[in-house]
Amino acid sequence: MQIFSARTRRAGSQRAGNDDAENHCFTLARCAFIALFHHSRHHARIHPWVSDFETKTIRGEACFRAALQLRDEGFQPEVIIAHPGWGESLFLKEIWPLARLGMYCEFFYHSTGADVGFDPEFPPSEVGDVCRLRLKNLNNLLHFETATAGLAPTHWQASTFPLPFRERISVIHDGIDTAALTPNPNASLTLNNSLQLSRADEIITFVNRNLEPYRGYHIFMRALPELLKRRPQLRVLIVGNDGVSYGAKPSGELTWKEIFIQEVREHISAEDWQRVHFLGSISYQHFVTLLQLSRVHVYLTYPFVLSWSLLEAMSIGCAIVASNTAPLREAIIHDDNGQLVDFFDVNELTAAICNLLDDAPARERLGARARAAAIAHYDLQTVCLPEQLRWVAQLAAS
Repeated sequence: MQIFSARTRRAGSQRAGNDDAENHCFTLARCAFIALFHHSRHHARIHPWVSDFETKTIRGEACFRAALQLRDEGFQPEVIIAHPGWGESLFLKEIWPLARLGMYCEFFYHSTGADVGFDPEFPPSEVGDVCRLRLKNLNNLLHFETATAGLAPTHWQASTFPLPFRERISVIHDGIDTAALTPNPNASLTLNNSLQLSRADEIITFVNRNLEPYRGYHIFMRALPELLKRRPQLRVLIVGNDGVSYGAKPSGELTWKEIFIQEVREHISAEDWQRVHFLGSISYQHFVTLLQLSRVHVYLTYPFVLSWSLLEAMSIGCAIVASNTAPLREAIIHDDNGQLVDFFDVNELTAAICNLLDDAPARERLGARARAAAIAHYDLQTVCLPEQLRWVAQLAAS
């Protein structure tokens, strides 16, 4: 069976599949990048509501033309598996109409009931945003016509997709390596070549790709003044870049990181502020060690895509305080394998963190249950990969 994967592999991710399939992936990725670059130089004026779809169309065209070349060289896949989010797979069925297309269903956009409008502090900047958001789903809708089946990582993310396509979606998570992501009582980390941290230190952790409201950065920052006052030995380790992964950029020149530092800084003494460490982007090795040091790991999110980092923290056995939002409720059961708090309630968040810092048996219990849940439901080798392979086999046989 020949399988074609239409996606761009993330830097540093594990290599999967045969070399031919990998080469085809990179052929399409290069063509999409070159086409996007050249097209952007000649088409400066487009309607803002369709600018997102234009970039997807450009990538889709580039992959369409690269796929023509592959077909002419004799490549005939039986199965195409694609993350459609960037548009590369829009026209592949025009080249290989008999191939079965499996679609990774990460998220279907809604103007209410999910991420948009969830946080009243950041309302839509323009009344037409609901129209732009509706058009943002064009890419998903066009894929529904050609896709044989879908794959979603959580039940809630699958539920965002409309019927009847939702009935063709299987829920199987990407999977994490629970054998590598384990507790380590001897973990240690050195910051700035001077500060040595170990499990003996009182540490809380907060991790995002970028520090922004979608992942609760503003809420976490507002908890810091009281946390630092109540916990004189506490150190706060914050991982994340200064950009934007989701949602809107802030108005003005400051980043979200800088905006909320400015908001809370006047309420934190200079001495206490020295115990807050912004680590930026760190290597995966250091990320694992950081979680192994954590006494309490905090994860907050709008109702949106579930981060791998939450499941990785569970696998490492962290005591987790998380927001009571979808899809978190699928992974965290309150007071069983973590603590759930109201996303917007800074006082509840602060109290939950402090209570766990004062209760070592509770941390041990929640951490052990979190690791057990990660192994039982999200382990790559024993749970997710076997289910994914079955899904591919069913796709090929459909």
